[in-house]
Amino acid sequence: MAHIVIMGAGVGGLPCAYEMREALGKEHQITIINNRDHFQFTPSNPWVAVGWRDQKSISVPLSPVLKKKNIGFIEDTVTSIEADDNQLTLAGGDKVAYDYLVIATGPRLAFEEVEGSGPDGHTTSICTTEHALEAYEEYKKLLENPGPIVIGAMPFASCFGPAYEFAFILDCALRKAGVRNKYPMTFVTSEPYIGHLGLGGVGDSKGMLESDLRNHDIKFITNAKTTKVEAGKLFADELDLNGDVKKQHEVEFTYAMMLPAFKGVDAVANVEGLCNPRGFVMIDEYQRNPKYQNIFSAGVCVAIPPVEATPVPTGAPKTGYMIETMATAIVHNIAHELKGEKPETCGTWNAICLADMGDTGAAFVALPQIPPRNVTWFKKGKWVHQAKIGFEKYFIRKMKKGNTDPLYERFILKALGITKLEKQKTGTNG
Repeated sequence: MAHIVIMGAGVGGLPCAYEMREALGKEHQITIINNRDHFQFTPSNPWVAVGWRDQKSISVPLSPVLKKKNIGFIEDTVTSIEADDNQLTLAGGDKVAYDYLVIATGPRLAFEEVEGSGPDGHTTSICTTEHALEAYEEYKKLLENPGPIVIGAMPFASCFGPAYEFAFILDCALRKAGVRNKYPMTFVTSEPYIGHLGLGGVGDSKGMLESDLRNHDIKFITNAKTTKVEAGKLFADELDLNGDVKKQHEVEFTYAMMLPAFKGVDAVANVEGLCNPRGFVMIDEYQRNPKYQNIFSAGVCVAIPPVEATPVPTGAPKTGYMIETMATAIVHNIAHELKGEKPETCGTWNAICLADMGDTGAAFVALPQIPPRNVTWFKKGKWVHQAKIGFEKYFIRKMKKGNTDPLYERFILKALGITKLEKQKTGTNG
């Protein structure tokens, strides 16, 4: 009997555990280690930050659902990985041995890279539900004390979509309250242009998002290297295409939400030969680390090179469906190894993204997410807003039921030409 341990119970780790149990049957042990007792549906955090959702509505308690699936659960934090000994050390002092390890921790939020940023400084965050709840408290204060708003993303950020979402959601909330005229808004981003998204753009994302920002009276600064944040003031160097300072900005604010740089969590980043210099797990085409071949990884914690060099460093995002394809590939490849076979399954890394904009929305499909692509399109409309609400309810229900890949979902996506796995390859990395 093999013991498969999964670090993290987010949009990568929890579906991976469910699929692993279904694929491996009851003869193998599966354990999830997570630092919270619940699953958080992170894509809903922008709604939490304006009071449109509460924590309970976007959370799933882990113990009951995992027990039903015969999956072990440990609520604790991994403090070190002894990869040569196939063992983890937990904050509580316990040791956990594994035969296979799946790292799906998500990122460490590196607020320390910009002085004065983050919830312990002068900006809010929507990266976790706890942060979004704090952001909502600041939003309520903002309603009592009108003033300028800054939204955006700092250097080395890699998930830009939520920043755009939150800017438009906040704009919508203020318009619905009839007070939008009291709140000048500025979008400050490390992207080289609006709609770059860390992906070199998707379809006409540049033109459409620029137009939307202008139509909503949101000014923007691109190629912005945020250098520090003080109470009520954000400092950013606007760079030219050569990386030289073009203009220095001091943007005043009453409320600021800036997405931080991402790095790998400490326990993972500290393992020699496992990660790149920023602590992201290096993987081969089978989601497996080249040095420690019983360690697999999926999600935001995976090392993916930037799509292109940019004047201010930006990372490539790992979106929800893309992460699901990684997790499914891991399940198939561990199943192969347990049968004495070589890994031979690769995730497509296809991307489907629904971005809410308050009362409308934008959707893109990128097949695969990382260019060159076979299919690219970017569309906007009120239907996206409704689709995002529907998807939220659907995904949370899947996590409660433990059925991550219903037949009808596979049928619909296949009809659209969207699949999780590439054709199987002959394994050469044994």
